[in-house]
Amino acid sequence: MLIPQQSSRIHRSSKPHLAVITGATAVGKSALALEVATRIGAEVVSADSRQVYQYMDIGTAKPTAAARAAVPHHLINVAYPNERYSVVEYRRTAERVLAQLRARGRASLVVGGSPHYIQALIDRLRPAPRSLALRAWLERVDRVDPGLLDAWLRALDAEASRQIDPRNRRRLLRAVEVVLLTGRPFSQTGRQRGPPVPAVWVGLRMDRAALYDRADRRIETMLSQGWIEEVRTLLAMGYDASLPAMSATGYAELARALRGDVAFEAAVERVRLATHAFIRRQEQWLRADDRVQWFDAEDPALVEQVVAACSELRHAGR
Repeated sequence: MLIPQQSSRIHRSSKPHLAVITGATAVGKSALALEVATRIGAEVVSADSRQVYQYMDIGTAKPTAAARAAVPHHLINVAYPNERYSVVEYRRTAERVLAQLRARGRASLVVGGSPHYIQALIDRLRPAPRSLALRAWLERVDRVDPGLLDAWLRALDAEASRQIDPRNRRRLLRAVEVVLLTGRPFSQTGRQRGPPVPAVWVGLRMDRAALYDRADRRIETMLSQGWIEEVRTLLAMGYDASLPAMSATGYAELARALRGDVAFEAAVERVRLATHAFIRRQEQWLRADDRVQWFDAEDPALVEQVVAACSELRHAGR
């Protein structure tokens, strides 16, 4: 069933060549994208800021090897966990992939719940200035006095502070860096953009309590599939828990359990609560974008509804 919080029309810019499928964690984006891509002959372009990293498969809920064999998926496993992979790099690479797909006459499904990735790609966000020296100083401050930069950001840009996951230290440092360089809030500077990419926007939504329950069950499934061993392997390979890549929900918490700093049960509870908090932040961002047309993630007719919504995608070359 189409959820009636928005207009009854699917929002689309003129002549769309792609669809955005988004929603909060665990709502079912990847499974839906696989079905829709199979039906309309599309390929998936991931918009997940953690699935870009190799060796981080279980905890980031990457599409399975079978799913990726059935439908080509792009921008998964494109960086090592100790490599810097910025939103600027994501946009540059994703734009190249979209151009290649369009040249081959293939529709694209941009799928994920990372707001800054989706905005960078679809809204063509213009990057704010950078300073390597300032960034290095901020990184030293964050190491010496953890939490100080969080307080600075709350004072300098309360909106950005609410939107940014405090565990995502790289993005939090970037927000402070931009404010200090430009004298303007990061939440406003980050909205400088070019003409948006024409797109169909599809959002998945379900009752908050039901989504929390689904997320909790997915965490249990991940643990049974070997998530703790995945974290153990990453640490054994030399990837420190303080790396930006390891700020993905659950990895740092499980690393602390492996070091004996916290009981396993307490770590899992922290993962659960952090996941719930992430869901709330994702939904807050998505509610603010009136381009997103919402569908009931539990509707038996969901696939048919979204296929119909995507049926007018104009394939390049046709």
